[in-house]
Amino acid sequence: MSVNITVLPGDGIGQEIVREALKVLDVLNRGFDLKAEWEEAAIGGDGYDRAGDPYPEETRKLAHASDAVLLGAVGGAKWEGLAKPLRPEAGLLGIRADLGLFANYRPAKVYDQLLEASTLKPEVVQGVDILVVRELVSGVYFGQPRGIVQEGGQRRGINTMSYTESEVERIARTAFAAARLRSNRVCSVDKANVLEVSELWRETVIRIKETEFPDVELTHMYVDNAAMQLIRNPKQFDVMVTGNLFGDILSDEASMLTGSIGMLPSASIGDKYAMYEPIHGSAPDIAGQNKANPLATILSVAMMLRYSLDQAGLADKVEAAVEAVLDDGLRTPDLAGGSKVVSCSGMGDAVCEKLQVMAG
Repeated sequence: MSVNITVLPGDGIGQEIVREALKVLDVLNRGFDLKAEWEEAAIGGDGYDRAGDPYPEETRKLAHASDAVLLGAVGGAKWEGLAKPLRPEAGLLGIRADLGLFANYRPAKVYDQLLEASTLKPEVVQGVDILVVRELVSGVYFGQPRGIVQEGGQRRGINTMSYTESEVERIARTAFAAARLRSNRVCSVDKANVLEVSELWRETVIRIKETEFPDVELTHMYVDNAAMQLIRNPKQFDVMVTGNLFGDILSDEASMLTGSIGMLPSASIGDKYAMYEPIHGSAPDIAGQNKANPLATILSVAMMLRYSLDQAGLADKVEAAVEAVLDDGLRTPDLAGGSKVVSCSGMGDAVCEKLQVMAG
């Protein structure tokens, strides 16, 4: 049976990095009988330019009919002057909410080949392999009321952080289940000493652990301490579970342990749909220059193969191909070390060559 993928290149370097990921899928089709089909659609600023909507109806229909969604990146200065509902980021938030993608998996794995790329000492980051599980469709990014109001002769900005028990329950279950496939340890990150919403978060996570996952070790950490500990001793973490805002910040911090945000994939998963994307932005300063690192997007394809397409073996091959090109000393400009700096397309071609060798 064939699988259907909705491909959303988006803005900036999204167009370039997705192109390299599609090369990988093409090799998997020809060399490993994957039988993947895909159709491209617009989102973000590209969606606004084409259809006047950062999440066009045509894109929505296509995403709902697919087995998985592959996203590049959204955003750029070109669209910053638009009303908030028309900005590229509204398209990203819109598709996450529309598809019910409540859990964001953000792995931060340090490759031995890239130890020199990290700004931290090699002995601190060597062996780091963290999975940040971020709640994605609630919290302060979605809470109501929100906005800017006139009050007492001045403007006041309002955002509301809110979680229901059921929202915390499902993300907690997701994190505990992920931990069972790793080292069986979860650290729940909150701010329960000052935020009532975090009090509810912590109480609910504890209840789910005690009633459904008694075998998983659970610890708790305030978000400010967690931010410090990620730099001080990152190897203490296995799975970290946290809310939307805290997860957004901590996962980007964790990415720099690896040396480049260009190395980190992600999966956004719901009960029915899933979307895969690199965690970095659209990098408009280098868009169109063939300088971007496509490896995070290619590794997002590996996550898609594993979580949505029931192709764990092919996922392993893609990840092995990425490690092999790093072993060969190939690096895009964002990565330090190595023996040869290559372009975005050059890196994609190198990964494809490794896969072709595996295919025989």
